[in-house]
Amino acid sequence: MRKKFSGSVITQVDQIIQHAIELGASDIHLEPFETQYRLRYRIDGVLQEMAVLQMNQKEAIISRLKIMAELDIAEKRRPQDGRIKIRAAKGSDIDLRVSTLPTQYGEKIVMRILDKGSLELKLETLGFSEEELTTFRKEISNPYGMILVTGPTGSGKTTTLYSALNEINSTDVNITTIEDPIEYNLEGINQTQVHEEIDLTFVNILRAILRQDPNIIMVGEIRDRETAEIAIRAALTGHLVFSTLHTNDAASAVSRLVEMGIEPFLVSSSVRLVIAQRLVRKVCMHCKKEYSPDKAILKELNISEGQLLYKGEGCDECNQTGYRGRTALIELLKIDDAISNKISQQANASEIKSSAVLSGMKTLREMGIEKLKQGLTTVEEVYRETSQ
Repeated sequence: MRKKFSGSVITQVDQIIQHAIELGASDIHLEPFETQYRLRYRIDGVLQEMAVLQMNQKEAIISRLKIMAELDIAEKRRPQDGRIKIRAAKGSDIDLRVSTLPTQYGEKIVMRILDKGSLELKLETLGFSEEELTTFRKEISNPYGMILVTGPTGSGKTTTLYSALNEINSTDVNITTIEDPIEYNLEGINQTQVHEEIDLTFVNILRAILRQDPNIIMVGEIRDRETAEIAIRAALTGHLVFSTLHTNDAASAVSRLVEMGIEPFLVSSSVRLVIAQRLVRKVCMHCKKEYSPDKAILKELNISEGQLLYKGEGCDECNQTGYRGRTALIELLKIDDAISNKISQQANASEIKSSAVLSGMKTLREMGIEKLKQGLTTVEEVYRETSQ
């Protein structure tokens, strides 16, 4: 459903931002093309076209946003990054991370919306099953070791880590994080921003943190061998270390560390838990209806023929998409003795995964099927976010 924005440029920019916040969008895209100036919002992980803005107001809109983000309005040939702080209509403080990019027909602007008021850092709301939640809570209460969260960009890794830190945060532990960028401010936790232009890298900050008497360290992302080596050494010498990797599943994270040059016995000794996750859209509760899917699909997903599934018809509450909100699919790999032996023997990711499934691990696809049976998501979402 397209939205009309009217009034002065200043009013239109305010309306664009406020409307995105009202719809729960995570990003705003303003894209110039030859014959149109397109506005899209990313809602529940999917881009939706919201409006086609007036071409003759393109430069004025860009300049207005640059002024708000304290960027150079005269510089149009280079990318720029800035921030806008605003107060939403509902009263919460909103941070907008603004990025400009020169394109063929002008500058594209993308704004990431960071709504502190909507951030709910509770493990119970993430999508863990009861059994997985018990395991996760047990592992994050350990005094040392490494916990990894894997998945593509936008899969909720940061929210999972923040929720874990929030749960174990207390006055008797020193928690320090290294982030690029810092997305939300966490009360009582020391957060450090990476600035590579002044050599404030993950590695250099991590070395400094180890001289700061830490109990718990969060490394935003393990990108190279040196960061991995120091983080693993910290996990082996009495620190609890959280971090993320970009891999497709939990077993691949272990292989990735070995590929980086970390000795397999160090990986098996330090890593205690690996979580792989994806976010799937939830069926809109306002227009939800039962349906019987194709028998071939049920057979492929190993679901009994009598099982009723659900989908949204589309309504004003979900912007006619049939979806509202998201939930996580979580694959939890506990490094027990059997998995540890596999890692030490330099087994590949598929062998580690097979061993974990035999030990009771549920894959991302299996977790998706569970959410299907519960009526929380759709077949299309499970296929989009998981593979066999």
